[in-house]
Amino acid sequence: MGSERPGECVDKGPYVSEMDFSGFRMQVSTDRYHCQDYANRERERMWMRTWQVAGRADDIPDTGDWMEYRLFDQSWLLVRGRDGVVRGFVNACRHRGNSFCEGRGHSPRFTCPYHNWSYGLDGKCLAVAKPDYDGPLEEFVAPKDELGLIEVPVECFAGFIFLNPDRNAGPLADFLGEIADQLSAYRLDEMIPVGLNVRERIDCNWKVIMDAFQEGYHIQGVHPELVPAMDESKERYYFFGDHSVATGPFGASNLVEQSPEDQVKTIHGLPMTFPAVAEALPRFDELVNECRDADGKLNFTDETGVRQLLQRATRDTWTAKGLDVSRLTDVQMSDNHFHLVFPNLFMTIRGGEATVIISYPQPDGDPNHCFWHVMNLMWVPPEQRAAMREPLKEIAEGDHFTYFLPLEQDYEQMQHQQRGLRNTTMKHMELTRQEVRLAWFHSALDTWVLGRDEK
Repeated sequence: MGSERPGECVDKGPYVSEMDFSGFRMQVSTDRYHCQDYANRERERMWMRTWQVAGRADDIPDTGDWMEYRLFDQSWLLVRGRDGVVRGFVNACRHRGNSFCEGRGHSPRFTCPYHNWSYGLDGKCLAVAKPDYDGPLEEFVAPKDELGLIEVPVECFAGFIFLNPDRNAGPLADFLGEIADQLSAYRLDEMIPVGLNVRERIDCNWKVIMDAFQEGYHIQGVHPELVPAMDESKERYYFFGDHSVATGPFGASNLVEQSPEDQVKTIHGLPMTFPAVAEALPRFDELVNECRDADGKLNFTDETGVRQLLQRATRDTWTAKGLDVSRLTDVQMSDNHFHLVFPNLFMTIRGGEATVIISYPQPDGDPNHCFWHVMNLMWVPPEQRAAMREPLKEIAEGDHFTYFLPLEQDYEQMQHQQRGLRNTTMKHMELTRQEVRLAWFHSALDTWVLGRDEK
């Protein structure tokens, strides 16, 4: 595993003011957001070759549970086998290519309704209708053991099911690299969707979504209510291959400008966007009251500020409930850690919870629209998970789900941006230093889509 607490390297990552920008390209071409030719190359060179999230492992928890994963006009079947392993197969019968699974379900085997060829949970061909009707099957086609469903690479990590359409893909561990150690410390595989689990179409390119959540520069313009609780100027950055992490401290400098009582009120306002903070507030209030003098006046020190108290309260609370947070740093107990797992998995994570945003291209390949999947993952004791698990809510086209305020603001803003990006006379976006993660992300994307010679 790396260090005892892998997040220590991120805690010590550089500020923007300490970074060398000589190797960064701060211009990003706009055709990648609306040009069909670029979208086609992106599909074939990146989407059809890279590891991507196809679902959560607890979506198919039991033997025989299955679900479909679609990307553009491609379809795969994800199923949990009798050995407990999740496997992925091309959703097409080997006989005449009939697609036989849609949505999700449970079955001990798969039978194509066209000609009744059947397959096991491991993809092996079990039976063929009328095999001796005009001579053994092997004389005309192939041995039955060569007629199983076409398998594609599938692996589970951090509670997610990752799929790669490329049958020659390398292991997921090689693709994730060091960021896997960062994520494993949070025990995301023990978290479930609580309160929010929505999939909805948005009128913007999938990359607009990934861009929006990789910078805090827009907070002062789009989310003014978050300014008192967050200080994006103190963000630290760390890069792991194509992936990246940034930290967003809760009021590292802003809070000190408030009175002690107002600082406490700011922490009490955090559950609006970070629901699991509410779990730690009773313990937080106990620790705050220990800092009051005989007259009830709060006296914070450098060692016992609201940030430190929130860190301690969060660690105490989750430990008491049964979550192992021993591999998380104090900073990971309080501050947002913004993880981008290339290409389309974004997570804002704190100890005990994560807001997950995954964006997918439009099925018909139109680059001006996409789908996003938003869920709030939270750790809850095992005996409570079945009752608290939020089912996926699919929003019908033309309808809209109302999110919590900052996410609703982002939903609206991203569609405004797409309308501007479609202006063909605007050839490039000009990035600021606060958007360094966008520069990194698009450089990685260029390597996949354009190749090293065309970047």
